[in-house]
Amino acid sequence: MKCPGMKAALFSGALLAALPSAAGAQSIERTGGNANSPIVGSIAVPAAANLLFLSGAVASPIDPAKPDELGDTKAQTLSILTKMKAQLAEKGYSMGDVVKMTVFLVGTPTNGGRMDAAGMNEVFRTFFGSADQPNRPTRSTVQVAALGRPNILVEIEAIAAKMP
Repeated sequence: MKCPGMKAALFSGALLAALPSAAGAQSIERTGGNANSPIVGSIAVPAAANLLFLSGAVASPIDPAKPDELGDTKAQTLSILTKMKAQLAEKGYSMGDVVKMTVFLVGTPTNGGRMDAAGMNEVFRTFFGSADQPNRPTRSTVQVAALGRPNILVEIEAIAAKMP
C-alpha cells in the first residue's frame, strides 16, 4: 500500500536529521585580526542566532545644561559605548555579543583635519578585547565631513548576535 504522506514525512525527517541543531555545536565564531587590535577579521553567525540592530548613536552632553558641549573624540566615544552597553543590557545582550560596528568620525582641527582614530581606539579597548570582556567585533571606521549636529565628532552603529 502506497501512502503519499509517508514519502514526504520520511524526506522531512531525513532533512531535519541532516541539519545541525541550535543546541548543538553551533556558536558564533570570531577569527583573524591582530591580537593587539580591539577588532577581529571575521565573525561567522549561525542562522539560529538572534540578532539585534542598534541605530547610530551619538554622545550625550557632558553637562545637560550645556547641550553643545560633547567633548573630544575620546569623551564622545566613551559616552556612546556606555549608552550602547546599557541599551544592549535592556534587551538581554552584552558588549560581548556585538559582532559588527560601523564608526563614523569627523576630522578635528587638533588632528590636522583628520579623524582621531587613536582616541577612539583608546576607549574602544576598554570595552572590547579586555580581560573583563574579551570578545571583539568586526568594525569599519570612516571619516565623514560632518554628522547630524554641530560638535558631534562620533557616531556608532552596531549589530549584536546571541545564540538562543
